[in-house]
Amino acid sequence: MQNIDRGEVFSIASLCKSYGISRALFYKLQRDGKAPRTFNLGRRVLISRDAAQAWLAKMEGTAA
Repeated sequence: MQNIDRGEVFSIASLCKSYGISRALFYKLQRDGKAPRTFNLGRRVLISRDAAQAWLAKMEGTAA
């Protein structure tokens, strides 16, 4: 199993803080199928940096 560098993953709270969105908006996007991919590590729900960047690129593409 690979070690995960904390700089390579976001918790939902840290993603929201980094991207300036509320947790409520994150969960709405998730319900609508528009949030970044998440994965579980034990009881934690995490988002990889790659998934966050792909999500941002997709959101920027739909806004254009």
